[in-house]
Amino acid sequence: MILALALAVGYGALRWWQGPEVEGYVVEKQPLVQTVVATGRVVTPSRAQVGSEITGVVLERHVEEGDIVTPGDTLLVLRSEELAAQVREAEAALTELATRRRPQAEVALERAESELAQARRETARRRALAERSLLSTETLEQAEQAQMLARNAYQTARLTATALAPGNVEETLLRERLAALQARLAKTVIRSEVAGTVLTRDVAPGDLVQPGQVLFSIALSGATEILVPLDERNLSLLALQQDARVVADAYPQRSFPAHVSVIAPSIDPQRGTVEVRLAVDPVPDFLRQDMTVSVNIETGRREQALAIPNDALADVQGDQARVWVVREGRVHRQEVTLGLRGLAMSEVLDGLTAGDRVLADPTVSLAEGRRVRFTRRTAPGGGNSEDHATRNELPVNFN
Repeated sequence: MILALALAVGYGALRWWQGPEVEGYVVEKQPLVQTVVATGRVVTPSRAQVGSEITGVVLERHVEEGDIVTPGDTLLVLRSEELAAQVREAEAALTELATRRRPQAEVALERAESELAQARRETARRRALAERSLLSTETLEQAEQAQMLARNAYQTARLTATALAPGNVEETLLRERLAALQARLAKTVIRSEVAGTVLTRDVAPGDLVQPGQVLFSIALSGATEILVPLDERNLSLLALQQDARVVADAYPQRSFPAHVSVIAPSIDPQRGTVEVRLAVDPVPDFLRQDMTVSVNIETGRREQALAIPNDALADVQGDQARVWVVREGRVHRQEVTLGLRGLAMSEVLDGLTAGDRVLADPTVSLAEGRRVRFTRRTAPGGGNSEDHATRNELPVNFN
């Protein structure tokens, strides 16, 4: 009995001398990936807004949202009865010019020319008689007046015939009027000028449309991008061509790759964000314009990094932090310099070496140099490099 009591007391004294039991991690080298996490949306480089150049009532609509269109495809047809009647009227005027007015003007010119010649001959005859005093002066004056009137009639007929001649002013005016009416008639059929996908249609048969009104929005065919507004604090981590993984909220099981293609040169002063665009190629068939996506941009990777779980870090200020490290059974405060930062693990550049043991709880109340009994805890990911490569994300931006 006394021996058992002595053993118990001795064991308790040994435990007291060894210090409290603490859990911690063994610092090891392992793969580490740093990512910036954000929310973005699908965009196309540009959109076309389609409207009508004339006022009219919608007769037919040929496309709906999501339809693929090419240049020349009919989008909308407006009522055109009045314009079509005006076109037929202009065509009839041209026909009348060629078949009636122009021939009549030519006949009138010939008649005026003949009458002028007759008036000239009569004037000459009477002048000859008047010179021989065989005709009164008044009769000669009447002949001269008749000649002047015949000459005026001829000039008028000549001007009319010239104006109505092929290619001259009258035909030109009629053809220009016809072309203008035909152009307006053509505008009653609204066609696509671009290739792309119809995003919106804001009109239905029976609606009255006017110039300046947007009837359709079309996303132009071409490259698809992911627009991501990132907190400006992340700017130092970003670089062109960085790889990213994108997941659409609507298709969480179908992630796809992208890469950083544009980093805006300016900061949005209202939101404190920098606009980043990710290029997507190939483009998944399920992507839609303005679709919400989650983006993980890979900003750093180490195949073998001296990694420490983040919950072992205390007093993190930039790339500096503190940990409790256990050496020879005693705890000591240790300053460390950090490199890549992940959601679960961080890289240690200075202050620790592989095999060092650090406490899992850096807030534990222990005196410097206190003896402890170290119990190893499994680090996040359990040493699986693939798990670390996907779980270590830097939560520096959530939009």
